[in-house]
Amino acid sequence: MNLIEIYIQEVTRRLPEKNRSDIALELRSTIEDMLPDNYNEEDVKKALEKLGSPVSLASGYRDQPMHLIGPRYFDVYMSLLKMVLPIAAVISLISMLAEYFIGYTGSEAIINAALQLTGEGIWRIIEVGMQVFFWVTLTFAILERTDKGKEGIPLTASLQKWTPDDLKNITYVPKKKAISKVEVFGGLMWTAIWATLYFYANHLVGVYRGGNEGLEFRIPALNQDVLLQYWPIVVVVIVLEILLSLYKLIKGQWTKRIALFNTVVQIVGTIVFIIILLNPNLLSSEFTTFMGDLFTINPNQFKTSLTGGILFIYILSAAISVYDGYKKAKIGTEGQVR
Repeated sequence: MNLIEIYIQEVTRRLPEKNRSDIALELRSTIEDMLPDNYNEEDVKKALEKLGSPVSLASGYRDQPMHLIGPRYFDVYMSLLKMVLPIAAVISLISMLAEYFIGYTGSEAIINAALQLTGEGIWRIIEVGMQVFFWVTLTFAILERTDKGKEGIPLTASLQKWTPDDLKNITYVPKKKAISKVEVFGGLMWTAIWATLYFYANHLVGVYRGGNEGLEFRIPALNQDVLLQYWPIVVVVIVLEILLSLYKLIKGQWTKRIALFNTVVQIVGTIVFIIILLNPNLLSSEFTTFMGDLFTINPNQFKTSLTGGILFIYILSAAISVYDGYKKAKIGTEGQVR
């Protein structure tokens, strides 16, 4: 295990992206100058102990101070915020969409509905973010002021004083192997979007035409009664996708288990999607007739072409997701595919 590389990673990941490369080179050179020619692990530990906690060292490289919570708990505080905020935001958006579409009648112009949802969604995220920030900050502020430990000595995630041995519990994660918070948040958002479209397809998916108040929903593309026949297995897919996103958030990097879990989710989702899509009564006759007239083709031919195209795109995207997951899981600690 290369303690030096892990130590450098723990320092630079807390710094702005533009400064990481230069500081990593400088820090590596400093550590090498502190070591004898034929050094061993104990020599490395002594050198790193002299440099101190990666949190303290990183704070010295930063342009701005970290005084909101203080260096002792700041790293634990920020890690918790980064983990809780995306989850809280997604949950609030899902609940907002559910509340809106439960009372949606379909009479409102689509442009007005979209603007209303966008505005309310932004406000919900801000409101939830402020609530999470307030309570987490308050908790850590109280914790720091009631702590009898040494002031200024940063603690690890386990609330213990940092030692070089803590580096052994940290896995060096190459950039290509890492799972970002954006990826997790995007996965949860996608699940919320398609789940909303599924349960309210008769109000959202179909033909829109210009009206007095802008675009108005006229012809539903899907038979909602047919869709809702499959709701139990669709709920299973939704739960699996949410669990996968949370698993990614906890692990923070692609592993063989995550790749396997992702494969299971993609296979189950694909099977459910095929079963629903191949139902002959899924597309409404009014929609296929309208589209057939629009493209001057037989409605059945349009139906076959549309179903085949959607099926091909879905299976291709699922296959790419599975391949990409296993490819990232095989990347070693040096950043090379094994």
